[in-house]
Amino acid sequence: MEITEFTMDFFSLAGKVAIVTGGNTGIGRAFSLALAKSGANILVPSLIDDDGTTQKIVEETGSCYVFMEVDLTEEDVPQQVIEHCVEVFGTVDVLVNCAGLYLSDELIKFDRSKWDPMLQLNLTAAFEMAHATAKVMIPQKSGKIINICSLFSFLGGQYSPANAAAKHGLVGLTKAYCDELAAYNIQVNGIAPGYLATDMTKKDREDPETNHRILAHVPANYWGYPADLMGALIYLASPASNFVNGHILTVDGGYLVR
Repeated sequence: MEITEFTMDFFSLAGKVAIVTGGNTGIGRAFSLALAKSGANILVPSLIDDDGTTQKIVEETGSCYVFMEVDLTEEDVPQQVIEHCVEVFGTVDVLVNCAGLYLSDELIKFDRSKWDPMLQLNLTAAFEMAHATAKVMIPQKSGKIINICSLFSFLGGQYSPANAAAKHGLVGLTKAYCDELAAYNIQVNGIAPGYLATDMTKKDREDPETNHRILAHVPANYWGYPADLMGALIYLASPASNFVNGHILTVDGGYLVR
């Protein structure tokens, strides 16, 4: 492609179809809205139904919204999600593996009762969603798979070895899938969010010692917001990133450099 051929249309997702697992809560909702604002129709599989907020903000953009109340860790459910998406919208252009579970405890107390459910949802379900999606994307020779990783894809992470293991595993999955799917014009990348001001981090932000410790590690010196991830997602979901593959994009205010 000649440089003169580039236009802002490369960031458009008009007419595309996106699946966002866990896309009706937390940062998943921000991802669903970002994709809808760029023109994509949205299907959200999640174990938790919301109060209708996500459907409302998505449909206000003019995009369609479909919700499936499902447990992605149950056998065959990821395949059923893909089949339903194809039945409703005709295809799958973008998959965002965002659904996740976080449990924590002292290492000696962190046993299989916490390890198993975290690995099942945070890693195995993401693998099964990507595997089922690839069956649709390979024949059409196009697609975007975006795995939501973490700073703990690179770090140890106290009090949740399962989180570190799953997020490291997502990076490996991202690179392995890139290596095989790139030949079919499918891009597989990840986003590693930093510390964000969400309901999940409210307790840490309100604790002076914890808040200071975290911000002292962030060159930007503030907590990010879910909106800070929206541009990164659209870049990786759109044609603008067609030659970006197997990459983990950190959005962390510089946390990893300090």
